[in-house]
Amino acid sequence: MNTPGVLSFTQQAWEQVLAKAKRAVVYLDAACAESLHWGCGSSRLLEAVGSPACYLREFEPAAVGGGAEQPKAVFVLSSLLKGRIVETLRDIICRSHFQYCVVVTAVNHAVHLTANHVPAAAAAELEGQQPVFEQLEEKLCEWMGNMNYTAEVLHIPLLLAPVAPHLALTPAFASLFPLLPQDVHILNSARPDRRRLGSLAEVDATALTPELLLQIRCLVSGLSSLCEHLGVREECFAVGSLSRIIAADLANFAPAKNRRKTATGRASVVFVDRTLDLTGAVGHHGDNLVEKILAVLPQLPGHTNDVMVNMVELTALQAEEENQNVLVPGCLSQSNDPAAKALWEALLNTKHKEAVMEVRRHLVEAASRENLPIKMSMGRVTPGQLMSYIQLFKNNLKSLGNHCGLLQLGLATVQTLKHPQTAKWDNFLAFERLLLQSTGESTMSVVLNQLLPMIKPLNQRTNDDYSPEELLVLLLYIYSVSGEFSVDKDLGEGEEKVKKALAQVFCEESELSPLLQKITGCDSSINLTFHKSKSAVDELFTSLRDIAGARNLMKQFKSVYVPGNHTHQVSRPHPSDHPLLILFVVGGVTVSEAKMIKDLVPSLKPGTQVIVLSTRLLKPLNIPELLFATDRLHPDLGF
Repeated sequence: MNTPGVLSFTQQAWEQVLAKAKRAVVYLDAACAESLHWGCGSSRLLEAVGSPACYLREFEPAAVGGGAEQPKAVFVLSSLLKGRIVETLRDIICRSHFQYCVVVTAVNHAVHLTANHVPAAAAAELEGQQPVFEQLEEKLCEWMGNMNYTAEVLHIPLLLAPVAPHLALTPAFASLFPLLPQDVHILNSARPDRRRLGSLAEVDATALTPELLLQIRCLVSGLSSLCEHLGVREECFAVGSLSRIIAADLANFAPAKNRRKTATGRASVVFVDRTLDLTGAVGHHGDNLVEKILAVLPQLPGHTNDVMVNMVELTALQAEEENQNVLVPGCLSQSNDPAAKALWEALLNTKHKEAVMEVRRHLVEAASRENLPIKMSMGRVTPGQLMSYIQLFKNNLKSLGNHCGLLQLGLATVQTLKHPQTAKWDNFLAFERLLLQSTGESTMSVVLNQLLPMIKPLNQRTNDDYSPEELLVLLLYIYSVSGEFSVDKDLGEGEEKVKKALAQVFCEESELSPLLQKITGCDSSINLTFHKSKSAVDELFTSLRDIAGARNLMKQFKSVYVPGNHTHQVSRPHPSDHPLLILFVVGGVTVSEAKMIKDLVPSLKPGTQVIVLSTRLLKPLNIPELLFATDRLHPDLGF
């Protein structure tokens, strides 16, 4: 391993799991599977197991148990060992023939004590002991049916999915999203009148729900382990209300205090609330191929940060819809293929045009190395040209195997370039630039009037028009970029026109998407009345105004828009007296933002190393989904 970083942290953690996996049935939950996917790949786990692929199973209540010829099990879990998680463990073990069970949790034992309501003073006295894990080990033997069988419960910090050396994500916390002013009203409903909160600025850890506080503590547990791996004593900074709570929790985390006493390195950890700038997340000005791939290709099942690549073009199957489910899809993560990994990192760090040329160069070089009959063509790269190179590998099994990772990235590029939504990307960008110009020169009501003609019901829409979900993205862009604005009669009338048009569009959809179901509270458009739709849209606009006012409490960085610069996105953080800056964006980050931070910080302070962490990779449609989630204050922790 080279200098400690997010990749070595993840791989070191997985090496500990792999050491336990020989000839075991391995059960993984979705977040750990995603960490494995990006960190070292499922093939490494299969090698370590040394048994057929059916020995890898998803951890769920209906999971198949182990047969008589499968005496060993390893459970790899991102969550606390409590409630439904323990019940699922019990059910799987009781219907199996295991004699040796290993349970790995990504959550530190200290957090398990907190989850079991052990007071801080009593927890401090238990230093070096792990009573929660020991009790579970006894239970595991009981469920296996013999107290002489072997059971192990251990903590391994499987926190990250390292997408690149400078960028890593936390799959178990993909739904974690900053609070909005409307959340204060919900928190107040559980508080006595004299202790009511006036605004987000007054929200501290004591005001949060127990579930959200515990979710934060689980995240802090993993981040503390990362800092230990990096060998740093961290200073915590925060921009935003939820970030402030997370930073304080990391600063005060008891195991972190002990660790810092012996750390020799120094680092700044800056937490930033995504809600302070949604413009960068819902905008289309990134000019990055990977952002477009993530936006248009279908999500890989069980994952939040990868997509399905249709591989049918490399087979003898007809490229018809029914055949798409026959093949295992390709994906973007190529953790065990150095050449494909090099291309992936190039795609993350270059603009769209250069990225497409880089894909062509890699395909040409691979075909040349395999002595395939390639016809060179210079000039503009087209999807047809890339596909002609890819199909050279089709009937050559050896070449296909040698370059499988590269071909998956090539096909992802072709499918994205040909996708109708990619053509729409430029339409979004043009309208966003017009909005930026208007925001600098006009009132909010004028900006909304520009949007009004674009709100069209289903029977009037063409492929070039905006769907209801896309209109929400544009509204989020408008309100986030404008920031605080004065409310007057014109704005009230402008908003009302947009609300009515949007409510009518919702009603006339042939079927409601999951997002529209969430917003309207209706599972079918048949049950959606105009009154119900208008009420939902009114609430939606309350959220939009909350977004517009998200930066009101800040003394600096109140604006994300600088007149004359139509692509300025993220205000830079600046507590960087240390050689390592870890920036954690709570609520998701885009590929372009991560690249900008990676490039910007060393240019301002040469020699500074930057690591960008976030809860997930974002595409524009993720933001409405996260904003209108109903479980923000009450995350499902599995118990």
